[in-house]
Amino acid sequence: MQVLQVQLEVGPDPAEVGRARRWARSRLAGSGIGDDEPLADTLVLLISELVTNAVVHTGCPAVLRMLFGGGGVRVEVADTSDRPPRPRHAAGEDTNGRGLELVDGLADRWGWQREGAGKSIWCEVDRAPAPPPAPVADQMVTPMVVPVAAQAVGRVSDQGAQVSPFRVRC
Repeated sequence: MQVLQVQLEVGPDPAEVGRARRWARSRLAGSGIGDDEPLADTLVLLISELVTNAVVHTGCPAVLRMLFGGGGVRVEVADTSDRPPRPRHAAGEDTNGRGLELVDGLADRWGWQREGAGKSIWCEVDRAPAPPPAPVADQMVTPMVVPVAAQAVGRVSDQGAQVSPFRVRC
């Protein structure tokens, strides 16, 4: 299995999160994941959350890595803090504290591991098989055979003329 890995160094500034999102979108497009695919939006949101956590909660630089291969995408954000991630449960009105809950809900798998003197938080999203192509409007459509639903019997009109029998097709 061939794996492509790309990485970006991220400074310890919350403004770097936007740069990481833009970088990720361009790398996703380069790997064949179009900007209009739901997978792209999911991955960019996951990257945004993981990079935000790294720069806001550690105040340290981080490295964002994306690995493409094996039918999915793996995202890793490594930082130099040795503190493990701590999932929080935000209350309804809280304006933060939902990052790892989002990661847990959107990623197929996620976790963390020690890396050097710091740690790496990772998540993986499987690439769903492509849906079958939609029919094209100008393609020939095979007609459906429908049995005769009713047959009218000859009748006389109000003026006394015979009306021919006809078949009703559904």
